[in-house]
Amino acid sequence: MLTQDEISQAAADLDAAERKRLQIGLLSLRHPTMTMEDAYAVQKSWVVRKLEAGRTVIGWKIGLTSKAMQSALNIDIPDSGVLFDDMLFEDGATVPSGRFIQPRIEAEIAFVMKSSLQGKVGIEEVLAATDHVVPALEILDTRVLRVDPQTRKARTIVDTIADNAANAGIVLGRQKFAPRGVDLRRMGAIVSRNGEVEETGLGAGVLDHPARGIVWLAERLARYGGALKPGEIVLSGSFIRPIEARPGDTIAADFGSHGSVGCSFA
Repeated sequence: MLTQDEISQAAADLDAAERKRLQIGLLSLRHPTMTMEDAYAVQKSWVVRKLEAGRTVIGWKIGLTSKAMQSALNIDIPDSGVLFDDMLFEDGATVPSGRFIQPRIEAEIAFVMKSSLQGKVGIEEVLAATDHVVPALEILDTRVLRVDPQTRKARTIVDTIADNAANAGIVLGRQKFAPRGVDLRRMGAIVSRNGEVEETGLGAGVLDHPARGIVWLAERLARYGGALKPGEIVLSGSFIRPIEARPGDTIAADFGSHGSVGCSFA
């Protein structure tokens, strides 16, 4: 269990890393006994710093929803992070040079809530509480080193959670769909970088149904007195592997009859 001073220091270091675009060392090496609860405490402390700096929460990100990603980090549950107003980019936007450290892209289905959701719910309750779904890209970044240069130790789940689940940006498509009017398990995308196909995937790759991560999130938030709120955006989880976004790259996700979404990096 980390002390409050250790939690606050880790949050301050992550905040400085994001502002200065300089990664910090692995928190899992700094604190070898760090737990997932400690990591969420660091994330919460960082969220408080952002709110005090004038940021506004616009929703949530759910990560580690595929078996491949869970296996890589030796866990069997998703993780979550917080979306802020300064993370939102318009479809087709150009991300300014130097905005992120090591950006990567994932394709997802975003849910926009119309009513509150809290506690133990099922997929049908999630769909009933959702106003619409929309194609989306998530921009990942890491304020923590992926691999420690001395020990060659890779980051762990506690590093990722503390780092706001590697959350950095979101791009929403323009077309909106009623959640019950779409086969969300079969809604997917062909994702290209500079015109070359890099990844493809379907919504079923996200815990067998994209709404299942939101079921998990509603229950997790309820344990701490929180809830999903009307108007909030929820990134339900990626159905592709992350794609590196290099300077000059254009990323496009073709969702077929469900629209498209893309962005470029200066």
